[in-house]
Amino acid sequence: MSEVEAKKPQENLQDRLAQVVELLHRHRLVEELTHRQEGQHHDRVENLVHRQNLVELQRKLDELHSADVAHILEALPLHDRLTVWQLVRAERDGDILLEVSDAVRETLLADMDDHEILAAAREMDADELADLAPELPRDVVHELMESLDAQQRERVRSALSYDEDQVGALMDFEMVTIREDVSLEVVLRYLRRLKELPGHTDKLFVVDYDGILKGVLPIKRLLVNDPDKQVGEVMADDPVTFNPDEDAYDAAQAFERYDLISAPVVDRNGKLIGRLTIDEMVDLIREESESEVLNMAGLREEEDIFASVWKSVGNRWAWLAVNLVTAFVASRVIGLFEGSIEKLVALAALMPIVAGIGGNSGNQSITMIVRAIALDQVGTGNTARLMRKELGVALINGLLWGGVIGVVAGVLYDSWSLGAVMTAAMTLNLLLAALMGVLIPMSLLRLGRDPAMGASVMITAMTDSGGFFIFLGLATLFLL
Repeated sequence: MSEVEAKKPQENLQDRLAQVVELLHRHRLVEELTHRQEGQHHDRVENLVHRQNLVELQRKLDELHSADVAHILEALPLHDRLTVWQLVRAERDGDILLEVSDAVRETLLADMDDHEILAAAREMDADELADLAPELPRDVVHELMESLDAQQRERVRSALSYDEDQVGALMDFEMVTIREDVSLEVVLRYLRRLKELPGHTDKLFVVDYDGILKGVLPIKRLLVNDPDKQVGEVMADDPVTFNPDEDAYDAAQAFERYDLISAPVVDRNGKLIGRLTIDEMVDLIREESESEVLNMAGLREEEDIFASVWKSVGNRWAWLAVNLVTAFVASRVIGLFEGSIEKLVALAALMPIVAGIGGNSGNQSITMIVRAIALDQVGTGNTARLMRKELGVALINGLLWGGVIGVVAGVLYDSWSLGAVMTAAMTLNLLLAALMGVLIPMSLLRLGRDPAMGASVMITAMTDSGGFFIFLGLATLFLL
């Protein structure tokens, strides 16, 4: 696929978003104008205008995939979002609720009454219901569970019994099982009788009469082998399997490593109880990535970009408070050397460079370490080795770029001793940044916390205070 072809769907989606925004703008504009009019035809004109704009908007929404509608809803302010949501056909509500972010889903559910929520939920599979259930009102969940058949109810309860970061919470119950002692021709006839195959069916699961998994039959083997052969002759008897108690992110990494589309989930006795599919794994990886970025920036949770001011304040205040404390500490460090700065004003101009480069270097180190931890490439046992490597990188960068800025400072201020202090301070602060870049995530990991949690805030605090202290301290010792 060419680059132009690859970009076309995304560009098309952005065009549709622009069209929806334009229609909403026209709708509001004409609505305001008609409200100002008076007379016997006012209501008729207003109703006609409403219908013209909203019918066109609904037509555009009907043309879009549920995931694209979800993207548009996330990109709209709350009032416009609810206007668009009211135009979505009821039979599509469930699919779209599953596609939008948690923060946006909360606003959509708040705009629905219990009957609308129940109608949307009844169209979902058991694993999808389990995803949505924690966000629904208790009475709605109770009524929904009562309306399910025994098998569906048991499946939902099973999925809800696992933590959200476990395989069991993500497994799908819709799958095709066959016996190993039947011919491929029998399997083909069986498949033809089904209305449709579950999504992402690239293999059939071979079980015995007790439901114990014996192997898998990839669809491609089913199609290319002699129909008279038995399933047991052509199946793969060593598939990648998962346990419902396993970490879901580990499973996602296995999907990427082994290029899986679906995989069986078995209990401790080897009984097939569900399957994982690639769509769930992709969603999980995306959510994990977003969570990591938010944590590094000190945000407590995902935030609706159009959320209310107070809700956003509640999400962001904690690490800002921490940052305020660390900034105050940095200012006190500078205060210790007020006399030195008064005697050599050049120090005030140069010290932000030392702190800024240190912060950038520390963020590079911490990002590499957090990524390696997320990919299970390193653990706490590698701390010493990683520290030696990062300190080596910092030393070389410090001498190289510290030397460059030292020469520049020496020329600008006609003081080679100032240049030497600048080089030394830059090198020492980069070493401090490298040390903290390893110790912060590794310490958080050892404590059982998210290694990315507030990492960017903490590393910046360390390199700012440390950089100011090192540079001003060296200047006081050797220049004054």
